[in-house]
Amino acid sequence: MRISSTMMSNNYLKQLNGSYEAYTKLFEQSDGKKLHRASDDAVGYSKYLRYQNSLTNVEQFQADITTAVSWMKNSDAALVNVTERMKEFKAKVVQAGNSPNNENDMRDIAKELLASVQEVVSDMNAQIGDRYLFSGQSDTTMPFQISDSKKARGETKTLSEAQADFFTDVNDKATVTQMLKLSGSDGGTYYMNVANGNVYTEDFVENGYKDKAVDGSTVAAGDKVGTVGWGGSGDVSTYFDKYGVINSAGTSFNSNITVDGEAVTLTFATNEQYIVEYRGDAKYISMVKKTGGIDQATDTVNQTGQDAFGSDIFDYESSPASGTAMLNELLYAVSKIDAGDHAWAASDGLTISDAAHSQVLGAQTTMAARQQAYTAASDMLTTQDESITSDITDVSSTDVAKLATKLMEYQTIYSLSLSVGSKILPGTLADYL
Repeated sequence: MRISSTMMSNNYLKQLNGSYEAYTKLFEQSDGKKLHRASDDAVGYSKYLRYQNSLTNVEQFQADITTAVSWMKNSDAALVNVTERMKEFKAKVVQAGNSPNNENDMRDIAKELLASVQEVVSDMNAQIGDRYLFSGQSDTTMPFQISDSKKARGETKTLSEAQADFFTDVNDKATVTQMLKLSGSDGGTYYMNVANGNVYTEDFVENGYKDKAVDGSTVAAGDKVGTVGWGGSGDVSTYFDKYGVINSAGTSFNSNITVDGEAVTLTFATNEQYIVEYRGDAKYISMVKKTGGIDQATDTVNQTGQDAFGSDIFDYESSPASGTAMLNELLYAVSKIDAGDHAWAASDGLTISDAAHSQVLGAQTTMAARQQAYTAASDMLTTQDESITSDITDVSSTDVAKLATKLMEYQTIYSLSLSVGSKILPGTLADYL
């Protein structure tokens, strides 16, 4: 086969262009990346995309954790302040229970206690930007607000641990932590278990149950003075709103029982006090901290009013709870101490203070545990970030020293090709090149 100068020129140009193309691709890597398109290395580029996607996910989780930890730190700070207020509240209640206090002393203590509750309300309205920490998912709504005036709230009896154990395990076979206070037409005070309507004398609830609790005996006929009929629904909400404020049905309610052979009419006892309302909701905010399904138990970053202040008798069979149960119980204590009731402060007042402190402390502990979980997840994500970044570097970054050597090699080859070509190609083509 005859090889013409044209064929030789074409082959030469093809090889020269191939050499220049290889040189150009190598030169592209001077930015430190050896992958600029899938055609550079199909397998490597596929790995690069997978690693990059994983890194994006990790960075999103890290952003979630940063936001979540900030949220929880601010929430924890607020709950720490509230816990301190609870301790101070109890100390003042103990002070109020001392009989040497006169009426003016009791009123002064009540003012201090009211100020403590107002501080708690302020702390629990804490914000990050324009978002309220304790409003649930209604985080643009200020959650807690105390009333400007006093309202008639149903009076309650918060049971001590011993009383609660007795009336739950021995007596009524239903969980009992509070009872409603009833006023008798005979001037006596009675307490009602709202779970079944059973009514007991004040003396039995305060003292009489103790002997029976010791020997494990049940309630005798003379101990339970009657059962109150609940009318239609049998629900506390028939007579009180969720904050315990009595309604028209409650004010007109009465029930007749027989005590020592005498007919006694019972009505709900009420107390004039300030009321705190909760305007948030009971929903949780989740900020996912790692791959996999959302685990609300550990991904939740907020505490709601229901978490911080529990529930009381007015939340019976109601869901969600009011969100201010313990706050309104504390305000009940304020009103009783303002009225100068030393004996109540020394007994029921301390029980309410302990219950409120325990509830808030539980919310604070839960928040701390969740914060620890997010911190641990953050450490894990940092390790993952470093590992994935290393994988991306391995698959996509160029070896600078090797690249420099190859560039010099290809540049030399290209220059030599031009030099040789000028000698073997026809003069006119060589001149052109």
